Amino acid sequence: MQLFDVYARYDLTIDRAEGCILYDTDGRDYLDVYGGHAVISVGHSHPHYVRKIGDQLQRLAFYSNSVNNPDQEALARQLGRLSGLADRYDLFLCNSGAEANENALKVASFATGNRKLIAFKGGFHGRTSAAVRATDNPRIQAPINRTFPVTHLALGDLHGVTNALAQGDVAAVIIEGIQGIGGVHVPDASFLEALAATCAAAQTPLILDEIQSGYGRSGRFFAFQYAAIEPDLITMAKGMGNGFPMGGVLIRHDHAAVKGMLGSTFGGNPLACAAGSATLDILEAEDLIAHADRFGAALLPELASLPDVTAVRGVGLMIGLEFPFPVAELRRRLLFEHRIFVGSSSDPHTLRLLPPLSFDRAQADRLLAGLRAAIPQAAKIAAI
Repeated sequence: MQLFDVYARYDLTIDRAEGCILYDTDGRDYLDVYGGHAVISVGHSHPHYVRKIGDQLQRLAFYSNSVNNPDQEALARQLGRLSGLADRYDLFLCNSGAEANENALKVASFATGNRKLIAFKGGFHGRTSAAVRATDNPRIQAPINRTFPVTHLALGDLHGVTNALAQGDVAAVIIEGIQGIGGVHVPDASFLEALAATCAAAQTPLILDEIQSGYGRSGRFFAFQYAAIEPDLITMAKGMGNGFPMGGVLIRHDHAAVKGMLGSTFGGNPLACAAGSATLDILEAEDLIAHADRFGAALLPELASLPDVTAVRGVGLMIGLEFPFPVAELRRRLLFEHRIFVGSSSDPHTLRLLPPLSFDRAQADRLLAGLRAAIPQAAKIAAI
């Protein structure tokens, strides 16, 4: 049997990792400025993380949600305290970002009785049925996914949102705290505040997709916390388990829980809770959210001064670098000539930088040196 060949892969095998450094099977080290799609939030193989999951594995790896799980309750309390949202939201645990968005959309549709969505151009919300329909990429939607209407508006188009909500048939508005795959586009706080007010007036749930931008990456626990809003639903995954498959939905208290309305076989299993708790422990103990805020603010102008950079977008350690040429060659040179992993986006001219939140000065200097060397070479190839 062979693998179903759907991934474009580099000819490279990672054998182990520590902190922000990856090692291939030949022992060569690579700087990880991508975190495996922003998944690695507190660093690879952190000793506390490894120990906490190992201890849990010794006791109990899995049982279903048909019995009490005190670890879920403890995780909810810890998450509520660190995010500052303890008094206003409840937590539903699942296994991935796509699943988190599926469940958030389901809660919204239950609440409104509607099936139409408002989403935003450039947005990405997952690859499962409703989540991929909300995603602005018809290429990855099968016909079976296109079973309910979605209006994709330009990011910042409040007038379009107001007009769409006036029809009275919208189940939810979904927006990323920061657009990630779309090229790192940050919604203005004023737009988010007006959007939340408009949704509230129309009694339409607002879903904040914080799957990539949450868990401290933006320099706030959630990126929407730069604005004065309280979304109806908040989805999260990626950095939540620091590599362990995990997702969740924060559901505002005015949405009532009904037995059986949501469910997940593996969601909130003991190993996931151990991973999630360890991640929060490290975020707090090492003050990594404040570090991401400070370090990102210092790094952005240094990146903007690089040759051929036409735009730098983002906050904290969620950064997009735009160039006047496609970045595929630049990304390849960074990886194979300078041993630096960076990310791409749906915009072929934009690199994404999503390092672990422990990213430090020496590692930033290595990134900057690699970019300074690789950019002119990539630009020369692009000009041919």
